[in-house]
Amino acid sequence: MSLGQQLAPHLPFLRRYGRALTGSQMHGDKYVRATLEAIVAAPDQFPRDVDPRLGLYRMFQGIWSSANYDELDNDGADADGNEGVARARLARMTPLSRQALLLTAMEGFTPEDAAYLIDVEPSEVEALVSEALAEIEQQTRARVLIIEDEPIIAMDIETIVRDLGHEVTGVAVTRDEAVALAMEDRPGLVLADIQLADDSSGIDAVKDILAEFEVPVIFITAFPERLLTGERPEPTFLITKPFQRSTVKAAISQALFFDQSTVPAE
Repeated sequence: MSLGQQLAPHLPFLRRYGRALTGSQMHGDKYVRATLEAIVAAPDQFPRDVDPRLGLYRMFQGIWSSANYDELDNDGADADGNEGVARARLARMTPLSRQALLLTAMEGFTPEDAAYLIDVEPSEVEALVSEALAEIEQQTRARVLIIEDEPIIAMDIETIVRDLGHEVTGVAVTRDEAVALAMEDRPGLVLADIQLADDSSGIDAVKDILAEFEVPVIFITAFPERLLTGERPEPTFLITKPFQRSTVKAAISQALFFDQSTVPAE
C-alpha cells in the first residue's frame, strides 16, 4: 500500500483538527494542504517508525509550529467575520495547551502520542491540558441550543453543558422546532445532530438559523467523514458519536474561543 493510500483515511480527521485549532475551515485546510505538499516534496522525511496517522499529525504539527500565520493567511478575512477574534485568541492563549487538549480529548491520542506530536515530555501533557482547562473556566458563559432527537443523548449533552456553567435555551428534535426555538430565544451556541426525528436535517436547521443571525455551531454525528469531504462548506467544529464528556467540553471551549461575544474580561 502506498503512503498516500495509508494516509487517505486519516485526512478528514486531520482537517477536523486543523479547523478546531485555527477556528476556521479556510485556515485549517491551508495547514493541511501545506502538510501534504511537504510530504509530497520530501516523502523521505515522513516518519516511518510510527503509525501512519501519528506520522501525518506529526508532519502537520511541524507545519503549524514553524509556519507564519500571516504567510498562510493571504486571502483576507474569513467570510464569517471572526478573523480578528481568531488572531487575538491565538495570540493570547498558549498554543501547546490547546493542542494538547484537542489532541487528547477530540482526536483521541494517548498522552504519550500527544507528547510525541507536540514535542514535549509525556509528563508535561497533563499539565498542558490542565492549563487549557483553566482557560476554559475563564470563558464567558454561553446560552446553548441543543438539536438532538435521541432523548438519552440529548439529556447527556444537556448535563455536560450545564455542568460547564452554560445555560440551555432549549432542546429541539426537528428542523422546524430548532428554528422556532432559535428565533424565540437566540442562543450563543448551537449543538446539532445531523439526522433528526422526522427525517429532517440538522444541517438544514442550522442553515436556516444562520440565515437569521450568526452563532457558532458544533455538529454531532456518528459519520464525520460524510461531512468532511472537501466538496462543500463544512462545519468548523465536529464531534464524533459516541463521544466522551471531555470531547464535548473541548469542542464547546474551542467554538466559544473564536466567537466574539465570548471574549473574556481582561
